[in-house]
Amino acid sequence: MLRRLPLLLLFIGLSTLLAACASSVSPPARYMLPAGPAVSAPDNPQDTLQVRSPRLAHYLDVDGIVMQLDDITLNEAREHQWAESIGRQLERALRAQLAERLPTVQVVRAEGNSPEALTLSMEIDQFQGRYDGVAVASGQWQLRGPNNELLALKSFTAESTLNQDGYPALVRSLGDSWNAVAQQIAEQLRQGGYF
Repeated sequence: MLRRLPLLLLFIGLSTLLAACASSVSPPARYMLPAGPAVSAPDNPQDTLQVRSPRLAHYLDVDGIVMQLDDITLNEAREHQWAESIGRQLERALRAQLAERLPTVQVVRAEGNSPEALTLSMEIDQFQGRYDGVAVASGQWQLRGPNNELLALKSFTAESTLNQDGYPALVRSLGDSWNAVAQQIAEQLRQGGYF
């Protein structure tokens, strides 16, 4: 029995040390895109625009915020993560921005089929920080009519310079880039005579 006591004490000591190390690991910081304007639906909407959830490039559909380290290297942060799926955040922000910029249009989530509604869908190729201090958003959007006919297909790119170093500044700049994308889309929809 006495011979087992040192082994038992060693085991308890190692267990205590491992538990102390495990409990000292700090949880990752979690981020949301900056909140957009709270926009009410128009009283008498003239048109309806359904916004589909965007399709993200595979490397973006992750928990960690993506940083491009050079022209070919991408890194998903482990300690700096999105608080909610970035696809859901982008969709919600886009709907709010479009509703603000297209005040006579009812902008809704594409859950069912509204028979007369136009539908906006997006593919996002880039939504990341870049090694040169820029937050970039790029991809393409499609507008389809009530019978699923393709009305418009356009590419978008927006870049915002970070005001300072760090992930909070990156998230704010990514929000600025996304707002610029929404502005581009709203202008192109108006210029195309869709609304």
